[in-house]
Amino acid sequence: METRPLIDPFQRPITYLRLSVTDRCDFRCSYCMAEEMTFLPKKELLSLEELDRMATAFIGLGVRKLRVTGGEPLVRKDILTFFRAMSRHLDSGALDELTLTTNGSQLARFAGDLVEAGVRRINVSLDTLDADKFHEITRRGSLAKVMAGLDAAQEAGLRVKLNAVALKNFNESELFALTEFCAARDMDLTWIEVMPMGEMEAETRLDQYWPLTDLREKLATRYTLTPLTERSGGPARYMRLEETGQKIGFITPLTHNFCESCNRVRMTCTGELYMCLGQEDRADLRAPLRDHPDDDAALIAAIRDAISHKPEGHDFDYSRQRADGQMSRHMSHTGG
Repeated sequence: METRPLIDPFQRPITYLRLSVTDRCDFRCSYCMAEEMTFLPKKELLSLEELDRMATAFIGLGVRKLRVTGGEPLVRKDILTFFRAMSRHLDSGALDELTLTTNGSQLARFAGDLVEAGVRRINVSLDTLDADKFHEITRRGSLAKVMAGLDAAQEAGLRVKLNAVALKNFNESELFALTEFCAARDMDLTWIEVMPMGEMEAETRLDQYWPLTDLREKLATRYTLTPLTERSGGPARYMRLEETGQKIGFITPLTHNFCESCNRVRMTCTGELYMCLGQEDRADLRAPLRDHPDDDAALIAAIRDAISHKPEGHDFDYSRQRADGQMSRHMSHTGG
């Protein structure tokens, strides 16, 4: 089987796959999903065996980091079967890291099993420490359940990073509270600018938009910020807070896009490959996967063809007071 590494048209090696395993979630976060979601028919989703074949094909072509996403990946039935299957690539050395992004609601159940499967580091989405505000933005989530999940994850030995979406007039007042919470628990924290995804009102996105340049300036009134050169394989840029020693990440697709070093692609739970989060171009990999169940040659050819069309960058832009570059699909469909 031909295994030349994946190189896009701009000479960027593709070494990071974000693989969505479900569009379903037990939350309905307002910036990610509609309140009344219509989920995909289960027959359209890749089976666990198909997810294994897909991920294994990418790993054979040079992907070194696999992040499992959703929806909420831990609500997918029998998902631990997939994690355990992927552990063979960690054991062989073909894969450097197997990780996931989760809302934390299921961690109390699964943290120990994830560690046994080779997961060492996870991202947990958490935008507020206020139980009422948490219920408001998730529309149904329990902060207490997520906190129990964080406890279980750390007790199991998982390294936890919190991802917080910066939302104007929602969690601005919690900037220091979230920072201090993570410092006290030895967790990293990454702030993410809200992105124009899904069928939302553009005015809503503009109202929510809190640029991370402003957030950093506020942090600097209390802490000494030292830029770090390290990268985790994703889009975040990091700073260290000298007073606490903790690491803070900033994902800024709007105020400072990170396209020049993009090494990743996103696979939906239905087998569509998005070469860029901020573009609608996609490639259907489910068809070659299912049409050739005993031969991966067609799948690999389709992957190579898709990567040959990876764009140089996205076009998210709020500067003209409208949500330019807005994507029609929900974030839960593409994978967080």
